[in-house]
Amino acid sequence: MAMNGINWWAVLVAGISAFVVGGVWYSPGLFGRAWMKDNNFTEEQIKKGGNKGKIFGFTLIFSLLMSVNLAMFLSTPAAKADIAWGATAGFLAGIWTFCAIAIHSLFELKPWRLIFINGFYSVVALILMGAIIGAWR
Repeated sequence: MAMNGINWWAVLVAGISAFVVGGVWYSPGLFGRAWMKDNNFTEEQIKKGGNKGKIFGFTLIFSLLMSVNLAMFLSTPAAKADIAWGATAGFLAGIWTFCAIAIHSLFELKPWRLIFINGFYSVVALILMGAIIGAWR
C-alpha cells in the first residue's frame, strides 16, 4: 500500500457516491418498498425510527472507510489503476461484501429478495467507488 499514491479527493467523492447510490437504491421508486416489506417496516416506523443524524453520520463514515480501503488496494504501483481496473476491483470487493451480507442474512432468516437488494447495493456502490478512484488517480 502506498498511502502517498492515494488521491484523497477521489476517496472523498467515492465515499459520498456510495451514500448517493444508497439514496437512489433504497428509494420508493427502486427497491425501497420491497426492502421495507421484507424487513416488516412501515413508513411510520421509518420516519420515527432511530436517530437520523447518527444513522446517516455513521453511514457516511463507513462509506468513507470503504473508499479508503479500496483506494489502498488501488494505490500500489503494481495495481496500475485506471477506470476499468478500479471498477473491476470494486466489483471484486463487492462480491466479498455481498457474500458477508448473505451469510449474516441467512442466519437471520431473511428472504432472498432482501439479500439480493442489500448485497447488490454493495456491489454497485463499490464498482462506482472503484471507477472513481481509478479514473481520478
